[in-house]
Amino acid sequence: MKIRLIGITLITSLTSLGLFFPKQASAQLVPQPWVSVGVKDSDVTFSVGARALDFGVELGNGPDGATGVDVLKFLSLPIISPYVGLGLYSADKGVAVSGGVQVGAADNVFLGLGYNSVRGVNGQVGLRF
Repeated sequence: MKIRLIGITLITSLTSLGLFFPKQASAQLVPQPWVSVGVKDSDVTFSVGARALDFGVELGNGPDGATGVDVLKFLSLPIISPYVGLGLYSADKGVAVSGGVQVGAADNVFLGLGYNSVRGVNGQVGLRF
């Protein structure tokens, strides 16, 4: 009987601790901006973007004067954050698909490598506030 009472008390205590000490929220409320430079068909491409709450938006300038916006979805992992996205571009480029990864390089800096079907391969540098 004593062992059963000790077991019930222990389980109840551990469950209560989980209620009083919740896990830290993983959402990032402050946007994380970045800039990127890339190349597509020997043309230099540029973009700027921002990420918040595992979603991102990137405004880019591609070859032949194509300008567009991509909506990105990030998967937050401890060190690396892969992403995928869809975009809409002008100059008869139409819909673009994109994907890549961002990696924390320091406390407030991250680096990334991505691909966009309109803007090509690009490198990213960003800040965390």
